[in-house]
Amino acid sequence: MNNGRIPKISFRNAEKTFYSSSGESHTALTAGNLDVYKGEFLCLVGPSGCGKSTAINLMAGFEQPTGGSVLIDGEPVLEPHPDRIMIFQDYGLFPWKTALDNVMFGLRCRGIKEVDAKKTALAALESVNLTAEAKRHPHELSGGMKQRVALARALAVEPGVLFMDEPFAALDAFTRLRLQDELLDIRKKRQITVIFVTHDLDEAIYLGDRVVVMAANPGRFEDIITVDLPYPRDRTEQSFDHYRKKLFHAFNLVHNSERKHSNTQQVTASL
Repeated sequence: MNNGRIPKISFRNAEKTFYSSSGESHTALTAGNLDVYKGEFLCLVGPSGCGKSTAINLMAGFEQPTGGSVLIDGEPVLEPHPDRIMIFQDYGLFPWKTALDNVMFGLRCRGIKEVDAKKTALAALESVNLTAEAKRHPHELSGGMKQRVALARALAVEPGVLFMDEPFAALDAFTRLRLQDELLDIRKKRQITVIFVTHDLDEAIYLGDRVVVMAANPGRFEDIITVDLPYPRDRTEQSFDHYRKKLFHAFNLVHNSERKHSNTQQVTASL
């Protein structure tokens, strides 16, 4: 996959352990290695508790590894950066601001002149087909429209990396499919590196250049599947079903491994 390319994002034996107030520890992500390349669309899938959100938070700089390192462009990720934007499931919009003002917010924070910020924000809204909704407030928008505003706000500042933590999970199926296509179109035009967390295996196959299968107890990178299909992809084709079966097979291996691990723990605890 790398073809001699230098990684954009790298995990180097990166791990994350959380500690409770009583001193108990929980390893959310074991020492893992992973490379993501510039312009790549990488999906992270796995069961709850496998460290998907921990991994993406480490890349975004919201968390620091307790061991190893996470690098972007060869430098350790120490904090969030304006070139790397996160989009969450809950949109994160300011309810008192219009769609346009929400998109302009990040531009204003960067000190961009009002007239230029408005022009850029309107162009970003146009890219997600929301020009007509620019003056509406979040409570006047559907869930899909809110997520479009969040995406437009991210695109307005022209990030090099876009982190998306289950951004479409709360949307209805039709809106979700439509936003998947819009995201792919935007990615193609802007060549953004995208890290996308999802529980939906079909979504991962439809979007990703590669799919990282994660396992829990402890959280870890278990397998990587390269999806060698041209865009746009057709979910009804046999070639798509091939990757669906391949991904389900990987998931079954993860599930069986976790079940054996759980049974071993139960036996050990009973001795």
